[in-house]
Amino acid sequence: MRRVSAAQAASLVRDGDTLLIGGSGGGHAVPDALLAALGQRFRDEASPRGITALHPVGVGDGGHRGMGHLAQKGLLRRNIAGSFVNSPPVGRMALDNEIEAWSLPQGALSQLMREMAAGRMGLFTKTGLHTFVDPRLQGGRQSACAREDLVTLEIVRGEEMLFFKPYHIDIAFLRGTTADEDGNVSMEQEAVTLEMLSEAQATKRCGGIVVVQVKRMAARGTLHPKMVKIPGILVDLVVVEPAQEQTFLVPYSTAYSGELRIPLDDIPVLKQDARKVVARRGALELFPRAICNLGSGIFTGIANVAAEEGCLDAICLTNEQGNVGGAPASGGDAGAAMNPDAQLDQPYQFDFYDGGGLDLAFLSFAEFDAAGNVNVSRFGDKLIGPGGFINISQNAKRVVFGGTLTAGGKPKAVAQVEQITFSGAYARSRGQPVLYVTEAAVFRLGDSGPELVEIAPGLTVEAVAGRMGFRPAVAADLRAMDARLFDPARMGLAAEIAGKAGKPANPRLAAL
Repeated sequence: MRRVSAAQAASLVRDGDTLLIGGSGGGHAVPDALLAALGQRFRDEASPRGITALHPVGVGDGGHRGMGHLAQKGLLRRNIAGSFVNSPPVGRMALDNEIEAWSLPQGALSQLMREMAAGRMGLFTKTGLHTFVDPRLQGGRQSACAREDLVTLEIVRGEEMLFFKPYHIDIAFLRGTTADEDGNVSMEQEAVTLEMLSEAQATKRCGGIVVVQVKRMAARGTLHPKMVKIPGILVDLVVVEPAQEQTFLVPYSTAYSGELRIPLDDIPVLKQDARKVVARRGALELFPRAICNLGSGIFTGIANVAAEEGCLDAICLTNEQGNVGGAPASGGDAGAAMNPDAQLDQPYQFDFYDGGGLDLAFLSFAEFDAAGNVNVSRFGDKLIGPGGFINISQNAKRVVFGGTLTAGGKPKAVAQVEQITFSGAYARSRGQPVLYVTEAAVFRLGDSGPELVEIAPGLTVEAVAGRMGFRPAVAADLRAMDARLFDPARMGLAAEIAGKAGKPANPRLAAL
């Protein structure tokens, strides 16, 4: 292992290389110094040109950090990612057809890293069927010049499966906290661990170069072996960045790393507005010991609501980046969690999700339509990508989608979504219960589409329908939304959850 500068590491990237980038969202374990150095090299030398950037999770601060450093015409030829929401400049290049762009399910890309590390042919999964990732629709393409079939439809033992092809990796930019003199890397101050090990293994199998950005160096033999996430046998170069931040917003939070737990009173209380109404209504679906996912967006507020109501410990909140327990963070820090009980590598979290481990999934919608389809990946002039949404929404036992009924005066309930990130028909065929929660009304997935089941006090069916792009069916048992949702006082949610039946115990355990 050699220690080099970020500029020296960036000088190794050649024209046409495939660059694998570790990290998540707003700076979580993102090797930003390496990406900045590569961006600067291109500005100085107009080199390298035509590279492919591959990253399972969206990477950036919503501006010019992360993948934003690489948003330069000529530097990027193609980008394959779980999402583009964190890097609007790259998303803009895709929309303008300046690069070949695909957005594929975060979980599929995460698990694919492990398949590539083992030298297997690729990833077979049902995740993505009947969404825009399905090659019968768009195959995950997000720009017109993206022609290659990265996803194919296969029949395996009589069942439809999607096959995600592997990639040849030339160089990987990864990140940890500490490296010793032999290149062993630990991640004790990181908010997430992701698939750093699998990415390093996959790169080495391809004969590629593994570069790891860290905050500090340690003497040989001083890292506890159980702390090492990337063994030195996989690391070629280490770049030390003493100013490395935990996220783009937080220099270091002990609550994110698991070093210390913070009091629940330190978790912010949401202001009373439409977004809190939606989060509160979602929280009414909770029950004792429910294992839940909170996607990014409006439903991250459920963690704040549960903390405010004193019932966070009655349930288990998780996020796809690998945190189990605690309170998932919101906003630019989404992906981290305060007070997690465990932090898993991301591929294993998605194994659990894909296997049906989630009792409830709380996911935001950008728009939903008359067929019950949901879109979060592309709308108007915004390229977002699915992130972990497809894995989570297709495989959870029950899904609750949340959002405001309108945005900027325009309906978010539309006749037909622009891109299908969740298929209502596919959910219906599998008997998956689905709710659509807004501040004005609640809908459930019925026989033909969303059916109005709850309405805010003081509103009429006509008033709700007038703010939609289609007329919904109305349930015979239509009722008013709970008045507590609109009152700033606490709802008494802890007692309500405690009074519900919890998950049934395994019959074998009941005999003890």
